[in-house]
Amino acid sequence: MTGRSPAARRDDRPHKLHGHLYHDPYRWLEDADSPETTRWAAAQHELCERALADLPGRSALRARVTQLMGTGHVGSPVWRGDRHFLTRRSADQDRALLLVVEPTGEERVLIDPLRLDPAGGTTLDFWLPDREGRRLAYKLSSAGSEESLLYVLDVATGGSVEGPIPGAGHGAVAWLPGGETYYYVRQRPADSQRPDARPERRVHLHRVGADPDREDVQIFGEGQPEADEYGLTVSADGRWLSLGTSRGTESRSDLWLGDLTAGSPQAPEFRPVQTGADADTGLYMWRDGRAYLFTDRDAPRSRLCVADPSDLAYESWRDLVPEDPQAVLTDFAILDGAELERPQLLVGWIRHAVSEVTVHDLETGAWLSAVEMPGGGSIGGLFERPEGGHEAWFSYTDHASAGSILRYDARDRTTTLWAATPGTVAVPTVVSSTVTYQSADGTAVRMRIVEPSDRSGPRPAILFGYGGFGSSMAPEYDPAVLAWVEAGGVHAVAHVRGGGEEGEDWHRAGVGENKQRVVEDFIAAALTLTDGGWTTAPQLAIHGGSNGGLLAAAAVTQRPELFQAAVWESPLLDMVRYERSGMGHLWTAEYGSADDPEQLGWLLGYSPYHQVRPGTDYPAIMITVSENDARVDPMHGRKMCAALQYAGADGAPVLLRSEAGAGHRGRSASSAAALTADVLAFVAHHTGLDLTRLPSPPSQ
Repeated sequence: MTGRSPAARRDDRPHKLHGHLYHDPYRWLEDADSPETTRWAAAQHELCERALADLPGRSALRARVTQLMGTGHVGSPVWRGDRHFLTRRSADQDRALLLVVEPTGEERVLIDPLRLDPAGGTTLDFWLPDREGRRLAYKLSSAGSEESLLYVLDVATGGSVEGPIPGAGHGAVAWLPGGETYYYVRQRPADSQRPDARPERRVHLHRVGADPDREDVQIFGEGQPEADEYGLTVSADGRWLSLGTSRGTESRSDLWLGDLTAGSPQAPEFRPVQTGADADTGLYMWRDGRAYLFTDRDAPRSRLCVADPSDLAYESWRDLVPEDPQAVLTDFAILDGAELERPQLLVGWIRHAVSEVTVHDLETGAWLSAVEMPGGGSIGGLFERPEGGHEAWFSYTDHASAGSILRYDARDRTTTLWAATPGTVAVPTVVSSTVTYQSADGTAVRMRIVEPSDRSGPRPAILFGYGGFGSSMAPEYDPAVLAWVEAGGVHAVAHVRGGGEEGEDWHRAGVGENKQRVVEDFIAAALTLTDGGWTTAPQLAIHGGSNGGLLAAAAVTQRPELFQAAVWESPLLDMVRYERSGMGHLWTAEYGSADDPEQLGWLLGYSPYHQVRPGTDYPAIMITVSENDARVDPMHGRKMCAALQYAGADGAPVLLRSEAGAGHRGRSASSAAALTADVLAFVAHHTGLDLTRLPSPPSQ
């Protein structure tokens, strides 16, 4: 299928760290710019291109995935008075537009990434209108770099007000009333006197039009660790600034409340609300005079508390919506319009990865009703009008329906369709079910399976997993899944530990020294699929991206005989050196650090790159990397590819698909369709899925 793999120089000298001996034969491939790496990567690219060009059904898959993406996208509205803002992408657009809709219903395009960059490399990373809806702050980055630049435009004219302001890439923005000033997080250069120093983030107050380098006022952050991330929220009346910090990706936060009247916007009077607690808490000040605290403190599935702003000591927090032992609280919205008999509280949940919405009395938290959902899918946020009202909006999606926007009316507690996706697509009939299986240590784990309606088997199957950072794998409309199942395959998602489907305890059961449990959960899911008759080992592939790529790679290196094929997208693979590149230094709370002798032992125990054994029969493998990935360095894919090609010699193919001008996220629709087609065609070829069942591509 592929021809002979390009040779890679191998250095078998052992390395020693904290008493641990290990090998790193392809460390030289970490240097992307060296002539040797460049030549090797070019040869790998040529090898991959030849192999993918020969795959049967590749063009049919791309055409069908593109068709299924033809639903387009519509986002939930963000209201400012009678004007609202939303994103939308039609079937013929490669990227979504940001629109403003006037009270008359007139729509205008505020930001079109393709007008800014016809090549498709510019991404709209963030946007936020001011309180009055007159100005809009937004961030753009290019070529997948995630190095966002901050801008402000005038909503009425669409004209530029200021920008670009550099260094604001991953930071929050919070407008003060009036639209003349805002708080934002800006990264300042690393200390040149410290060779190991990293850029530091600080919170600044900025006046629109002022010189950010000379006139911005730093209001918080001095003395805080350089890895801190900040969350910012200004109350609707402009009195309160809620400021939270978290270290890297730790699932815990410190929290302060700033009084802008006791102090000033330039020097808020901060008092601590939560510091040093092993918990994550958000604070929201509402016009009813109460502080609302969304927290997992002493409640791993989260709860909503209230307190008097004059006394925010933990002992004074009172449960408004207590923790549910079977569901995870995810969101809330307050509906207190004058037309309502009593104010209501809308609460979002996930129960075993499926979303629910309930209605409560705002004063007491008493349950009133459940919002009827279209199916067993997932919602994306609850959005009310910031000045209050009787309406809330949320997106809904499941395996068979794209993300429509629903509107809840608190006056009669009804839910109606507010906006459908701009395109209509004939979706294949699929069946979705959830099974529960046991992992190696007896823990019950759930897995969602999507399959053809006739349910005959065994069939070629893809098992997908993530299992990290508390992220939940919710049901959603996915053209890749639909195309695969339409062709006759089975698609499964394992809700393994490390994710957030069952709350923070479920997440922490799969971090650090417990990361091997996540791999065992995933392997047990594979055995469940084969033992249950859905598939067989010669028909089973596994798939994961980023942290999920690490998971799928660890499963392959530990139990290669269980799988026929594997695809790892932008994966973490060298867990000894992951901290030294990309954003790896922010993830030590999730994985551990090689700088710690004990934690290095954890990492070496499952690190896929270090578990490759020459002479092992590994499945067919495709590794995909993006050359501008700011999160996971492509060096992981390069080193693993070389190691596997050496270990397998002339066995199953190992391909490295490298994409220039792309990053970890933010692909255009056409780029996403091309990647999906390559992944599915590769897996179909090796698991025996017959792609002739796909509809014929439309004639040109």
